[in-house]
Amino acid sequence: MSFHHFLKELRGKRIEGELLHTMGLSILISVCTLSILYVLRLRDISHFIDAYGLFLGLSCVSYALILSLLRQVRAYPALPCMSGMMVGMGTGMLAGFLPGFYVAGTNGMFVGSVFGCAVGMILGVWSGKCCGVMGVLEGLMAGFMGGLMGGMTAFMLFNDHLALAGILVLFVWLVIGVGLKYMVYLETKDAERAHHEDHLLTIVLTFVLVTVTTWVMVYGPRSAVFG
Repeated sequence: MSFHHFLKELRGKRIEGELLHTMGLSILISVCTLSILYVLRLRDISHFIDAYGLFLGLSCVSYALILSLLRQVRAYPALPCMSGMMVGMGTGMLAGFLPGFYVAGTNGMFVGSVFGCAVGMILGVWSGKCCGVMGVLEGLMAGFMGGLMGGMTAFMLFNDHLALAGILVLFVWLVIGVGLKYMVYLETKDAERAHHEDHLLTIVLTFVLVTVTTWVMVYGPRSAVFG
């Protein structure tokens, strides 16, 4: 019954009612950003869409999922310790594994792992600080491990349905992301919302993440296996 209530709140007036809108807005900004970059610079790169289109598209959906979760957590002043640790760990793994996987799919394990670790640790700490130092540590550890695992997984699948694996990986993380949102809802359904904000931060973060990811994929260093 609680999950049914959660689904109803996705169309309600609480913060959960803004999550789908946040995801849609993030994807829209991602598409606009990539379109501008393509017109200004990327269209001169031969086979750009074939080489990078799928992984950039999956990255855009991943960032929309991550940013909507961050928006939900920011709406409340604090979470209980165990729940906050779970948020830090889940967000760190999510934000580390997926970017690490997709960048490693175009540039190799080292670059993908470093990029995934950086994104995962930053966003993991940001989300985990809702419960203090333990959540921060969980975000750091999970972001570091997720980035390494994402890069390693993509490299191991280089010659074995890498693109299909990327889609499957995103689907699994979408399920996990919904579970995290549901958990936050359960912990805060009786709490008063503390922070109200517009969508400016979502727009800025989406633009920055998509731009940096595109630059790393296209112009960043790559292993010899990826030419």
